[in-house]
Amino acid sequence: MPTAQPAEPSQPTPDGAPAEPTVEPATEPTSEPTAGAEEEIIPLTPPDPPEAHPDPDPFSGGPPPLPEPMLVLDGTLPEQPEQSEEPEPVDHGTCASCGGAYDEDGWCTQCGERRPDPRDHFSDRPAPHVAAVCDRGRRHTQNQDAMAVRAAEDEPGRAVLVVCDGVSSAERSAEASLAAAEAAVEVLSRTGAPPTTRLVQAADAAVDAIEEVAREFPGTAPSCTFVAGIVDGGTLTVGSVGDSRAYWFPDEGEPVRLTSDDSMAEEQVRAGMGRAEAEASAMAHTITRWLGPDAPDHTPQVRTQDVSAPGWALLCSDGLWNYASEPHDLAAVLRQGMQRAGSDPLELARALVDWANEQGGADNITVALARTGSTGQDGSHG
Repeated sequence: MPTAQPAEPSQPTPDGAPAEPTVEPATEPTSEPTAGAEEEIIPLTPPDPPEAHPDPDPFSGGPPPLPEPMLVLDGTLPEQPEQSEEPEPVDHGTCASCGGAYDEDGWCTQCGERRPDPRDHFSDRPAPHVAAVCDRGRRHTQNQDAMAVRAAEDEPGRAVLVVCDGVSSAERSAEASLAAAEAAVEVLSRTGAPPTTRLVQAADAAVDAIEEVAREFPGTAPSCTFVAGIVDGGTLTVGSVGDSRAYWFPDEGEPVRLTSDDSMAEEQVRAGMGRAEAEASAMAHTITRWLGPDAPDHTPQVRTQDVSAPGWALLCSDGLWNYASEPHDLAAVLRQGMQRAGSDPLELARALVDWANEQGGADNITVALARTGSTGQDGSHG
């Protein structure tokens, strides 16, 4: 190993004190060790790691104390509402047969009768001179009829009426008839286009609505009939597809049937068979045209009638005219209904539906009425 040179002896300083020893600087070590000498290796000892100080457990002494309640100066704390042990009972309606309450599943808790479907019987009266009633009838378990009416109270000379009857042999026809009626009345209520044009457009819109029902229920081809009327300025314009009908009943004069059925019965009448016989035959209610995705043609037959005189425009499904097909026969039923219900359109429509049910109610029944001519607020003419 390299060695340091020995220091010179220290000389005394002038004051007699021994001088500081002089240390010669050490020579730099050579890059190579002396031959034959062994290199001394001194191992390095790593420093001790710093003593670990883990974070103390914040809850080692137990949970912190809860804060003291705060006092509200110049006031009081709000009272906490009491929690009821039992929820308040829900009113599911009252049974029309016995007055008992319906449960959440729609069954009467007293007599066990099922709550009626709202579709079984519904009505509308948008203005004093217009109303409509739709009823399931007595024989059917489902109402496949539908209707829609529009009118304004300040426009007694205008009205829009639509009646649709679902085809019973096609699935989802109840949904189809309602969708068709609602779509058609929207189009018919628009102004600008002539009534004849609007009737064609309304039938197109009704078919689009039915096709939407078919897409919602794949594998079905729902269908329905269609009859619609526009009352405007003393003129009634009607269009029809199928066997739902429109009539005009003036207070004075001859009643008129305004539509021609698209049915096998009508075909038989054209071939020479009497109407009563044809409409009583097994194929009487087989229709040859309808609204639906599989319909060959849905362009309505259109007709215009002067209704400036006081009277009634009546649209209906076959559930009504089945029992009084000829205009004079149905006019007599209308007069009978007015004796029972007066000239209010809603009450008169109800009376006509009741009359059809009294005859047997073999089919769904729909009646839509518009009072024409000089009309008062109660629906009567002046």
